Amino acid sequence: MATTFATVAGLGGASLSPTASRLTSGFFKSQVSARNPLRQTMAVGDRGRVTCFQRDWLRRDFNVIGFGLIGWLAPSSIPAINGNSLTGLFFDSIGSELAHFPTPPALASPFWLWLVTWHLGLFITLTFGQIGFKGRSDKYF
Repeated sequence: MATTFATVAGLGGASLSPTASRLTSGFFKSQVSARNPLRQTMAVGDRGRVTCFQRDWLRRDFNVIGFGLIGWLAPSSIPAINGNSLTGLFFDSIGSELAHFPTPPALASPFWLWLVTWHLGLFITLTFGQIGFKGRSDKYF
């Protein structure tokens, strides 16, 4: 009993035969050799140095820094913690720690909590501001 492979309908006459190494038709794209990321063309920077990324990779913009700082100071200045704001508590703790200046703040001091919380919020706001501002200018969204 011989088995025959018929032409697959809808693939433009491509046939599945045991001797064929791959399915060929106009439906599938031709195979492309994989690119080695280490052999990609690299941009030549100033003075003939080869760089793999843009020279101004940070692409800092003072608009982001200004709006990010305002964008963090406004919500952190709302008196939401027992009638005090996060910014107010942080600056008050700085003043109380400077009162005994040569001695550093104790580990149990609330200064560390306000310092970490305030700066974490600031850096998150600046990071999202950079992503949003550059994403908008590069037409990602």
